[in-house]
Amino acid sequence: MRDLTQLRRELDQLDRELASLALRRMAVAEEVAAYKQAHSLPILDAAREAEVLRSRAALGGNPVEEEELKQLFTLLMRLSRQRQATVMERAGERHA
Repeated sequence: MRDLTQLRRELDQLDRELASLALRRMAVAEEVAAYKQAHSLPILDAAREAEVLRSRAALGGNPVEEEELKQLFTLLMRLSRQRQATVMERAGERHA
């Protein structure tokens, strides 16, 4: 069994990787916002979000993991929608 220091080091490394991926995801969300604004599309696409939740939950190996993944991606998509709204608001201010 690994000791607590080793486990915490691994968690720290995983957190750095997750942070990097989350920031990349938000950068793509900004591009999505620009596309949606240019094509007069709404921020929320409920059907797309439902499909994402289904497919990401399916990556879990058991019901507990599936629920955890569903919660994680629910949060990520909420943050992405917030970022998209911010980007669209800023773009609207520039054109006003």
